[in-house]
Parts: sequence; structure tokens; C-alpha cells
Amino acid sequence: MAQQVGPREPVELLSAERERITAEWIDEVSRSLQGRISKVEVDRELRELYEALVDGMRAQGEETRGDGFSEVRALLTELSRNRARQGFTPSETAISMLALKRALEPAVRSDSAEDTTAYLRLSRVLDDLALFTIEAYTRTREEIISSQAAQLMELSTPVVKLWNGVIAVPLVGTLDSARTQVVMEKLLQALVDTGSEQAIIDITGVPAVDTQVAQHLLKTVVAARLMGAECTVSGIRPQIAQTIVALGIEFGDIVTKATLADALQHALSRSGVDLVTHQGVAR
Repeated sequence: MAQQVGPREPVELLSAERERITAEWIDEVSRSLQGRISKVEVDRELRELYEALVDGMRAQGEETRGDGFSEVRALLTELSRNRARQGFTPSETAISMLALKRALEPAVRSDSAEDTTAYLRLSRVLDDLALFTIEAYTRTREEIISSQAAQLMELSTPVVKLWNGVIAVPLVGTLDSARTQVVMEKLLQALVDTGSEQAIIDITGVPAVDTQVAQHLLKTVVAARLMGAECTVSGIRPQIAQTIVALGIEFGDIVTKATLADALQHALSRSGVDLVTHQGVAR
């Protein structure tokens, strides 16, 4: 009686029961995604990935970072980016590769040491590819977070036209280097777009002013002056005034006001607008 010889190469495990393995893999991944992606889409993704994986292993063996696996990496990158954008977790993304190990288990004969060795070698390949999906997922999430942070920074730094020739930037929250750059760029662009010569930087919503924040404000004022505009800083509360004095920060000839209303009044008067105060008559 001839002795049965099991598969010696990992790729032979993938090829032996291709349809059964693929179907079980698709079912496993679909269950883990809990219906948030249609089974038709999962089927398309994984069948394409399976074919690329088999071709890659035939061409490159187990070197997943080699040229033979370029299509596999491209497909995994696309899959991972889609999962990240759709709000899936890293674990739900990695399962797309790891579930294949479970689908392969029935193809391993328990009495074959060669099958077991091939399965272990193939498991290392799948583990490496699963790590690759996490890396691609993480890069995409970082891009999304950076984009959202930039959008929030834009929204949190509006430039408001208060009057003809007068614009204001009401600041809320912490003022750091990155945000100062956004403030400066938006303020200067607004000066050009509106032809304004008076700008108000209102820091009423800034919780604290330290040396760094003061330096950021001074840089913004200087940049506006280079554009031919006069800047007024408003929102100087008693606590902030005390802090500025204690730190020895010098605002020089920069006009500061306690409230936005005071700053607007100053800006209008500097623009040549005559203000008339109407007082009620007591009865």
C-alpha cells in the first residue's frame, strides 16, 4: 500500500480545497462584520484577495514584502482604508486575514506532520499580512484624524466682518503654534479680500495667556501691520491683565481693550466713523 504524502508547501494547502476554504473564510468574515458590509461585497473582496495570495505565494514563497506580493498588499491596503473610513475597529480589519487560518484548519490532516508544518508556515504568512492591514488601517486613521483636526481648527477660527473696513477674529480655546498660523493666514487673507484696515483679535474665549500665547498674538499683530492694518486685542480680563503684568510681557504700542464692544468702538473711530450715543429719557 502506497504511503500518502501530504502537502509540503503552504501554497498547496491553499490550493487543495480552494472553494470550501474560500466559502468558509467569507462566512467567517461576514459574521464578524455583523452585516455592516454586504456579503456580496465581502465575497468580491476576499475571492480577489485569495487568488492574489495564491499567485503571490507561488511567485514569492513566504516573503510577503517581496514584489510577488505587491497585488496582495495593494488589495489589503484598499480593504484596510475602506474599513477605517467605514468606522471598523483594527480587530475587525485584521480578521479579514486571520479568519483564513480557521478556514484552513480542516485541510490539515492530524496524522500528517508535513501538513502541520505547512500550516504553521502559512500561519506566519497570514499573521504578517494581518499586521500589514493594521499598519495600513492606522495610517488611514491618522490621515482622517489629521484632516478632521484641520477642519475643526478652520471652524474654530472664523473671521467675521463687523463693519466696512473692520474685521474680527474671535478666538476660543488654546492658542498654539499651529493654530496661530491658521489665525494669521485667515486674518491676512480676510484683510486682502475685504480691503479692511482695522482688525480685532478677541481673546475673550482664550482660557489663559502665557508667554507663548502672547508671542503668538504679537506675531499675528505684526503680520497684520505689514499688510497695512491696525490690530486691536480685546478680551483682556482682570485675571489675564494680572498674568501679563506678572510675566513681564510687553505689548508695546498694541491697543488692548477689555471687551469686543470697546475694541469695535475704537476701530470704528479710527476708521472715521462718527458714533452717536442715544440715551433713554427717564420717566
